[in-house]
Amino acid sequence: MGSSGINAEYMGSSGINAEYMGSSGINAEYMGDPKPKAGDWNGAGCHCNFSTKAMREDGGYAHIEAACKKLGEKHKELIAVYGEGNADRLTGAHETASIDTFSYDVANRGCSIRIPREAARDGKGYLEDRRPASNMDPYLVTSRLFATVEGIKWPEEQ
Repeated sequence: MGSSGINAEYMGSSGINAEYMGSSGINAEYMGDPKPKAGDWNGAGCHCNFSTKAMREDGGYAHIEAACKKLGEKHKELIAVYGEGNADRLTGAHETASIDTFSYDVANRGCSIRIPREAARDGKGYLEDRRPASNMDPYLVTSRLFATVEGIKWPEEQ
């Protein structure tokens, strides 16, 4: 297994914010409706840029595609942990994929997983899972992405 690179900025800042707020007597939760107002717009997602060491090395594009296939096999299970209210956001319109289908492609913002053009060009890089909602638990999402790609059973599968 290689090291994972995923949303370090979000995860670090949420921990720092929670620590600061907790020491100040403030209780903070990272929740909320990803689409609080109905209408013709895409809502708020929390796209996860994800890679393993193998994906970032020469020849890594094959690992990116293999990861996409594994993530597609667990689409429904992953959607279940990607935040509340995601069905209102993942409609297939407004640069979102439909919540009911899995897809991946290069430079396509309308897919479940977007592979950056640079990753395809360079033959290595990362993938962007565009399905998580803005109210997702970053630790749960990270652990499920990593476990799925690395073939590790989820706790409820053991």
